[in-house]
Amino acid sequence: MCWSFRRGSLKLPALGPHLNLLGLTALVWLASASQEVSFFIPECGVLPKELKSLVMETGPYYFVKNLPLHELITQEFINTFVKKGSCYALTYNTNIDEDNTVALLPNGKLILSLDKDTYEEAGLQGRPSRYSGKKAMKFIVSIDLMDLSSNPDSKKYERVSWSFKEKKPLKFDFLLAWHRTGTEESTMMSYFSKYQIQEHWPKVALSTVRDVQCPVLQSSELGGQPETSCSAPELFDWLGAVFCNADLNNEPNNFISTYCCPQPSTVVATAYLCTITGFILPEKIGVLLEQLSHYFDEPKLAPWATLSVQGFADSPVSWRENEHGFHRGGEHLYNFVIFNNQDYWLQMAVGAHDDCPP
Repeated sequence: MCWSFRRGSLKLPALGPHLNLLGLTALVWLASASQEVSFFIPECGVLPKELKSLVMETGPYYFVKNLPLHELITQEFINTFVKKGSCYALTYNTNIDEDNTVALLPNGKLILSLDKDTYEEAGLQGRPSRYSGKKAMKFIVSIDLMDLSSNPDSKKYERVSWSFKEKKPLKFDFLLAWHRTGTEESTMMSYFSKYQIQEHWPKVALSTVRDVQCPVLQSSELGGQPETSCSAPELFDWLGAVFCNADLNNEPNNFISTYCCPQPSTVVATAYLCTITGFILPEKIGVLLEQLSHYFDEPKLAPWATLSVQGFADSPVSWRENEHGFHRGGEHLYNFVIFNNQDYWLQMAVGAHDDCPP
């Protein structure tokens, strides 16, 4: 796995607190929507109503069955959704290492990861996947929808349209979501009404954890100090165990997990854990992160809080437009640790064969 760690402060006198955090988040957002968002707040028994309200408003998103790919390159679709907000799409129940997969990014790029036969039949210009090995079996095609729409009579648009409609018609089950800019009346439910479309809301799991052993952290010590504070990688491992509801006692008769909390640690009476699962847009995550950073506007017992974001394992992209390789686990994720003194840590990770995050 490739890691990137950094630390900084939210306090920028020229901009005011919190603005630096949102600017940094914009740089590290995964290019596509995310599958899971979790936050953990020690010494918290009741979630603030503002934060809880945002948690319940992280949707909706849509599932469209057997949607022809050519529907995503029509002038009407581009003008209605791509040009008037951030539109996201990802093929559902497809495996990046075995199947054809597609993602629509908020910048209007349509990314196709195609097997060799499909690529040759489609007749589109692309490049071999960097994860294909010596004999290319997967190819990446990138189509700029904004560029296509600027000249609908061009040979380029005609070729892409001919490929998707006649040469190699492709259909996929898609997850779709749209972040609107303005008060538009169009909705995806009505636009795709002639197809099998369902509206979904992310699943939210809220829980209070009692008497949990937490690592001791010092915001100025990203690498930790022996007997003083834990490091960022140690925290990341611990958070993974917490989110999986693993036992952290390291009891000799536990044959499932022998993991225990890193040292030094402290026991907190209560902690709040929230996990949101679905097709979650970066814009929603940014608002959640902003509100979480405001948690420390008033004095709190909690020394820090975390927000973790997990991308889809089988997305053809990870950070920005970087190609995503599955390898073993399909990881691409990041984690914010926000301290009560307005310092933060940012941890980013991808699989061992991916490009390192920014």
